[in-house]
Amino acid sequence: MTTKDNAPVAKKVGHAMELFGDVRVDNYYWLRDDSRSSLEVLSYLQEENAYTDSVMAGTKEFEDALYAEIRGRIKEDDVSAPVRKGPYYYYERTLEAKEYVQYCRRLVPNPNAPPSVHDTMPTGPDAPQEHVILDENLKAQSHQYYSIAAFKVSPNNKLVAYTEDTKGDEIYTVYVIDAQTGAYVDKPLLGVTAYLQWADDGNLVYITMDETLRPHKAWLHKLGTEQSSDSCLYHEKDDMFSLDLQASESKKFLFIASESRTTRFNFYLDVSTPEDGLKALTPRVDGIDTSVSHRGNHFFIKRRSDEFFNSEVVACPLDNTSATTLLLPHRDSVKIQDIQLFNDHLVVYEREKGLPKVTIYGLPDVGEPLQILQGGHIVEFIDPIYSVELSESSLFTSSILRLYYSSMKTPPSVYDYDMKTGISVLKKIETVLGGFDASNYVTERKWANAPDGTQIPLSIVYRKDLVKLDGSDPLLLYGYGSYEACIDPSFKASLLSLLDRSFIYVIAHIRGGGEMGRQWYENGKLLKKKNTFTDFIACAEYLIENKYCSKEKLCIDGRSAGGLLIGAVLNMRPDLFKAAVAGVPFVDVLTTMLDPTIPLTTSEWEEWGDPRKEEFYFYMKSYSPVDNVKEQNYPDILVTAGLNDPRVLYSEPAKFVAKLRDLKTDDNLLLFKCELGAGHFSKSGRFEKLQEDAFIYAFIMKALNMIPDLGSEQK
Repeated sequence: MTTKDNAPVAKKVGHAMELFGDVRVDNYYWLRDDSRSSLEVLSYLQEENAYTDSVMAGTKEFEDALYAEIRGRIKEDDVSAPVRKGPYYYYERTLEAKEYVQYCRRLVPNPNAPPSVHDTMPTGPDAPQEHVILDENLKAQSHQYYSIAAFKVSPNNKLVAYTEDTKGDEIYTVYVIDAQTGAYVDKPLLGVTAYLQWADDGNLVYITMDETLRPHKAWLHKLGTEQSSDSCLYHEKDDMFSLDLQASESKKFLFIASESRTTRFNFYLDVSTPEDGLKALTPRVDGIDTSVSHRGNHFFIKRRSDEFFNSEVVACPLDNTSATTLLLPHRDSVKIQDIQLFNDHLVVYEREKGLPKVTIYGLPDVGEPLQILQGGHIVEFIDPIYSVELSESSLFTSSILRLYYSSMKTPPSVYDYDMKTGISVLKKIETVLGGFDASNYVTERKWANAPDGTQIPLSIVYRKDLVKLDGSDPLLLYGYGSYEACIDPSFKASLLSLLDRSFIYVIAHIRGGGEMGRQWYENGKLLKKKNTFTDFIACAEYLIENKYCSKEKLCIDGRSAGGLLIGAVLNMRPDLFKAAVAGVPFVDVLTTMLDPTIPLTTSEWEEWGDPRKEEFYFYMKSYSPVDNVKEQNYPDILVTAGLNDPRVLYSEPAKFVAKLRDLKTDDNLLLFKCELGAGHFSKSGRFEKLQEDAFIYAFIMKALNMIPDLGSEQK
């Protein structure tokens, strides 16, 4: 069935749900089919896709031109900054017109020389020959979707173990190959997560999931034996907790952690004796969150509690893990996000005033007593707002720290920083073709006032020679605001296609994220979740009041939990926005969180609340987007989904669209695009992802009536 403009209309089948004397009727519950095989459901999704294609047919030529423009900025044949490991440089290569990467290595000419920030991998005719270990393009040929999440080289550099997903459902298969010949050396390990590490040259540790895709068991696998005979190192039975797996920087230990949203505790595995199994490192105490590292005769522990909410760092002897020494005390205004250990240095990744900071402390010689660390020096960065990440590939025994840096106008850059001398060397900056000049763009940090007086940071970028800042410029506002995630201002080359058409792009760093420290997150979750939405609305109003845009030019975008944000603010203030993009949005909050069989539900009760408790039920019902669609005018809306998505069931966005179609009182665009061969992270190829960007930008510009006459634009 379709409406007058041929939009599909989902049939209504009443499904009543009652709790606490409250009855909700979900007319579109039938759209959920966990087998993803119902012909009726697939047919409806295909109708929606066909309708979207027909509505966007008039802009297809522009969308294709936009895609060509976005792709034209990419240097298609390129190599990543090489990482030195043992006698080899490892790196990834991309090839012209190919969607996927090649994993490569070549010998280090002088492997006995100590590493230096000035090292470069020789590539000329006299250089050691490049060896392609694995070519994803060949592996992906027979699959609509292809992704390798973990690619781990054995300690002796002879083998590679990697995890492969060919559906987008994030259920992986592990393959082990000979790094030189590419030949399989072991039977595949089935049904695993992306958590995979070598214990030694003959043993792997991996993690599997239960039926709700919760990582719950850690296993030790001896190469050459059957998966069925692998030994279970740990089984986490509490469905609020999930396991993860990391290697110590020293490569002497593997750490298995079990964590909920508020609590985390750790075990260690000595890789010299993996058959001895796990030993407890930090205890399981409700509300205490610990992450661990190793150096010499100490474990280093980052520890968060309700009292020390921004974390402290302590150390303990390997043989007495309860005897801790304070190294870095807790500070109310600075959050310790992460630590990275080297033989002679401790690198602390911090957050202050909404920005990341990197502080480096010298350590006493191994074996010397540890005490409170003083005199850390801060790595300086050039942009006023930026993004910086530590690289796991830094060599533990060296003094060289590898950093990934970018800003809204600085393309992704890889630096090697000498922690002894303070010398920093740029190893790689992403090439942006098409005449890109960073000096044409301005980045700013502004602050909006939330209804309760809290100052919300905004990151802003625009092209200074194009925008008028008189309220007439088009603007795209992005938000997320959940899980303590930090959406730091970083570079996205495809956005230049908006910025170069006079758009302003803004990130709202709303509560529920972690940008301003742990309490920023605490004040945007559970029974304070609505702060996330009112913060975003306050940011939108700030941008209008300060002449960055007007309601008629304001577009909004969010994905996943950010799609929940978009759904919530559309119901609350549909008058404030011209167009909205909700990507794989978590919009059926109440129904999903009441169903513990759905992936992620149980572990998320500490994020959203457990609606089996009355207070949470009614609070969550008051903002859940599907439950709050009403008869009112809405702006132009594009909603996307992935059929194989394990994080947000495709049926959530499908229901949201069906209910909007039924109730909204306007004739504005409402489009739904469901990828039938992908999951939460859309298509897998690097160019396929750009096609999604081009489609979204074409939708936004159609909503703003900015689609040019192509003939005149090409002139």
